[in-house]
Amino acid sequence: MGEVSLVDVSRSFNIRIGAETHTVRALQDVGFTIRDGEIAVLIGPSGCGKTTALRIAMGLDYASAGRVMVDGHEVHGCGYDRGMVFQHAELLPWLTALQNVMFGLEMKGVRGQKLRDTAMHYLDLVGLKSAADRRPHQLSGGMKQRVGIARALAIDPKVLLMDEPFGALDAQTRESLQGELLDVHARTGKTIIFVTHDLDEAVLLADRVFVMRGGELQEIIEVPLPRPRGDLGALRGTAEFASARYSIWQALHRPAATVQ
Repeated sequence: MGEVSLVDVSRSFNIRIGAETHTVRALQDVGFTIRDGEIAVLIGPSGCGKTTALRIAMGLDYASAGRVMVDGHEVHGCGYDRGMVFQHAELLPWLTALQNVMFGLEMKGVRGQKLRDTAMHYLDLVGLKSAADRRPHQLSGGMKQRVGIARALAIDPKVLLMDEPFGALDAQTRESLQGELLDVHARTGKTIIFVTHDLDEAVLLADRVFVMRGGELQEIIEVPLPRPRGDLGALRGTAEFASARYSIWQALHRPAATVQ
């Protein structure tokens, strides 16, 4: 199971400007539940709180109020039930691709032949078995992100958290990795929470899109596209894709309102 709930989560922090201290509100009473096996996309303008919500769900930041639940259990800090992929892969440059994937497994206590076999399995899952012995400087940007995904999946988390993982890539590589992520999801059934600014990406990936603005959840939009998604290029030309994309665009541009 991999159900994730944010329950009335708020996050604020103080900053000093000259002699004065000001309180900045990053999140305000954000609450939602991500269903087991779902791909949920958080979207909104820069500074709306989506990455903060993701980091709190991972345990890299803390909530000023509220709580995070995974399968009904409150979580505190990081745990192996959650894995994270960052905007930049953040690979250890002195390790090979295989060793980078093995690193998280070693932290989890995996040893011996199982360590190498498990890491190689997840490199194979993202199509990089042949690049196992390359170091990060020998990998393209897309390949680095695949290693990051393999590293996060290797610890077998219930939930995969992804913070704009394709945002820094060229359009062609981005489209390729979107398809590969959907393939990984189909094969693993992992719950995925994905942050993006890109409307097309949100529609292509999501079961539901969570629209955020000003630190608050504004709307939740169902994406009525079947799985598997199939040919993503052809999908972009369908009326269903256009309708879902327009609904998200409207939600991003209409006046702030209570969650629907």
